[in-house]
Amino acid sequence: MSRIGKMPIEVVAGVEVTVAEGNLVTVKGPKGTLTRKLHNDMIISKDGAVVTVSRPTDNKEHRALHGLTRTLLANMVEGVSKGFSKELEINGVGYKAALQGKQLVLNLGYSHPINYDTPDGITFEVPSPLKIIIKGADKQQVGQVASEIRGYRPPEPYLGKGVKYVDEKIRRKAGKSGKSK
Repeated sequence: MSRIGKMPIEVVAGVEVTVAEGNLVTVKGPKGTLTRKLHNDMIISKDGAVVTVSRPTDNKEHRALHGLTRTLLANMVEGVSKGFSKELEINGVGYKAALQGKQLVLNLGYSHPINYDTPDGITFEVPSPLKIIIKGADKQQVGQVASEIRGYRPPEPYLGKGVKYVDEKIRRKAGKSGKSK
């Protein structure tokens, strides 16, 4: 049995989980509504405030899908109740971020500013010009948006300039060592 897959998912108050035909799961909560089509073979059962995922057989594919299905469902429940967030940090002279309406404007050393439109379900916070907080209910979408923004100017190893995650460690390299004779 999968250690992760067999754990029950506690549905907190204010969150509603519905499982339709073909394992189409809809989770509604204070932070929004998420819908996802999960694998047809997995057995998703709801008993009061507890949702459990079980597998029909012990073959390799079902064992692999068991923990995945449970984790996707748990992330949906957590997302609509608490939400997810990622923090980005900007390092570099003249590098900054600002929020203009629904657009995130990034100045990252290019000849032009980068305008990033806010996707549905995502909110940006810019507490300082060097910090961006990305919030949303869908964990995958929050991570994807953070990765796209980081991709505009990934941190480089010599000076550490660029956009990085707050908890990311940059392995620094030594610069030129000069003439060696």
